[in-house]
Amino acid sequence: MSWKPSPMLRYTAMRAGLFVVCFLAIWGLVYLHVLPAGLGKSNLLWVMLLALVISAPLSYVLLRGARDEASVQVSERVERTRQALASQASVEDEADEATRSTQS
Repeated sequence: MSWKPSPMLRYTAMRAGLFVVCFLAIWGLVYLHVLPAGLGKSNLLWVMLLALVISAPLSYVLLRGARDEASVQVSERVERTRQALASQASVEDEADEATRSTQS
């Protein structure tokens, strides 16, 4: 039996992986003095922010399919929850109507 991760977990892992790749690439460019380093001890923060800014549009373009799959999963779950709440509300309404009709 093969285990397939949920689309949301897969998208999150791919997004984190893309951030790590960007972080390592930028760290290497800063180390080689292609990009400027941060002031004092802020170098790590500088590299993290730059990696975040670069990985965000890349993930928007590169991970479109995985994001769409995750979106479908979330919308299906929301719809199932909405239907369950509606059916519970109708059962409660019927019980309330039955109680009111016996009290009258």
